[in-house]
Amino acid sequence: MLEDRATAVSSPTQWPAAYPNGYAVVDVETTGLARDDRIISAAVYRLDARGEVEDHWYTLVNPERDPGPVWIHGLTSEVLAGAPLFADVAEEFAARLDGRVLVAHNAVFDWQMIAREYARVRGEAPVRQRLCTIALSKELGLPLPNFKLESLAAHYGVVQQRAHHALDDARVLAEAFRPSLRAAAAGGVRLPLLECRPLTEWSDRPVPRQSTGGYGGYRSGSWRPSRKRPACPYPNPGRYEEGKRLKQGMRVAFSGDTSTERELLEDRATEAGLHVASSISRLTSLLVTNDPDSGTSKTVKARQYGTPVVDEAAFGQLLRDVDPADG
Repeated sequence: MLEDRATAVSSPTQWPAAYPNGYAVVDVETTGLARDDRIISAAVYRLDARGEVEDHWYTLVNPERDPGPVWIHGLTSEVLAGAPLFADVAEEFAARLDGRVLVAHNAVFDWQMIAREYARVRGEAPVRQRLCTIALSKELGLPLPNFKLESLAAHYGVVQQRAHHALDDARVLAEAFRPSLRAAAAGGVRLPLLECRPLTEWSDRPVPRQSTGGYGGYRSGSWRPSRKRPACPYPNPGRYEEGKRLKQGMRVAFSGDTSTERELLEDRATEAGLHVASSISRLTSLLVTNDPDSGTSKTVKARQYGTPVVDEAAFGQLLRDVDPADG
């Protein structure tokens, strides 16, 4: 372990009682960034309440498909062919996460990939909260040139040895998280914890299986699939009003974790004649979120604009009876 630099704060004697009792610092490498992509390696560093490392764990995972951007993660089809399936490591992975706050750099991505893998094997990851080190760095006002992991590591004098290798990225993050956690505790900073909701409904689309070539159908700069929805044919009738029905053409945005996989939820909204929006504006009719008090850009803008907010369960009820568009 590296010694904390002068920029870091030594562990305060009075530790905030509201802080978690333990953390699981996680990094996953994946076949890509889309909902159908798979985990190909995972690492977990378990930390105690004050950020000290207890142990670490690493595994490769056979995605049963093309490994994607090999030029980034270096894991070819040949390397992954003999690796365990996610179902084979799910129990051990869960034991490493159990009862701890999941910590990751851009934590929403790692959590969503993990939640989807558990949904595929009809299980749940025992994680109820996550902490993003990007959000924590912003809360602490760290003087970083950007919010890349390498910049956070350099700030604390942590040396990266193998970027985009799950075990080394998790180690680097664990070493950078410890002084960040101590600085937050010393300053009485409220940790930016967000709820993790396991997926209870999931549907995979067919994807290419593993190829012998390693790169398969992926090419540099074109390996992130995209999905464009058809334009909503109905005019926007305005904002949703509490106690009334949704109406075709209303603009609906989503924020945060949902029990139903986000794309399925968006599909249902589109099928009901709603306009699924990727951002919040003054024209947004409704924001759907299970965590209205979070500091995401969508929830902040919704408060600023006075956009109505409902949770996932209420939205599901509203979808059952949507009024037709005028005319």
